[in-house]
Amino acid sequence: MTEIAAVVLVVEDEAQMRTFVRIALESHGFQMLEAPTASEGIRQARTYSPDLVLLDLGLPDADGSIVTRRIREYSRVPILVISARGNEESKVKALDEGANDYLTKPFGSAELMARIRVALRNVTSRDAPSVVRLGDDVEIDLVRRSVTLRTGTSAGEEVHLTPMEFKLLATLVRNVGTVQTHHQLLEEVWGPGHENQMQYLRVYMTQLRHKLEREPARPRYLLTETGIGYRLRTEA
Repeated sequence: MTEIAAVVLVVEDEAQMRTFVRIALESHGFQMLEAPTASEGIRQARTYSPDLVLLDLGLPDADGSIVTRRIREYSRVPILVISARGNEESKVKALDEGANDYLTKPFGSAELMARIRVALRNVTSRDAPSVVRLGDDVEIDLVRRSVTLRTGTSAGEEVHLTPMEFKLLATLVRNVGTVQTHHQLLEEVWGPGHENQMQYLRVYMTQLRHKLEREPARPRYLLTETGIGYRLRTEA
C-alpha cells in the first residue's frame, strides 16, 4: 500500500525561503502548498485542509497572526511559526494566539524537519492510549491517573503527585513536544484570573522536576523555554 504524503502549507513571502523549505520537505516525502500572503494562506488553509502550516509573521498584506486566528476558528491543524522575530514577546504572542511551535530564522533543514515530525506525531497520537513514557525513566497513565518512576532494572514505583501537580503534568502531556506559555498553563491548570501568578507555576514545576527528573537542576524532559513557558520532551 502506498503511503499518502502529508501536505504542508507554507505561508511565506520570501521566494528564497520557500525554495529552501520546498527542498527540505520534498526530500522527506512531503507535499507542499505555497502562499505568499496572509489572505492567500487563509484561503488555501480552508480549501485544502493541510496537515501542517508553516507560517511567517512578516507578510506583505497583514501580520501572520491573523492567519493563526482565522485557522483556529475551525481547525486544530499544527501551526509552526517560522519568523525572523526572535524576541520573547513575539514568541509568546504567537503561541498564545494558537501556534503550536516557534522557530526563529535562520534555521537548518534538520531542525525544521525535527519540529515538523514532532508536530505531526502529536496529531496522530491524540487518539492513542493515554500512556506516555519519558525515556526509560517515567510512565504516565492519564486514564489511571498514575505516574511510575523506573530506576535500573526495577519494575518501577508509583510516584505520589498532588492533584495540582498531576493536572500540570497532564496538561504538558496532552501537548507533548510543543511549547506551552506561562499564560496558557496558568489558565488551564489554575483557571481564569491566575494568568499572572507566575510563582505558582515555578513552584509546581520545581516540585515535578524533583519527583520525576534524575537531575532536577538539569532536566531532561520538563524543559524551560526561557521567558516563554515550558515544553515536555519524551526522549532525552
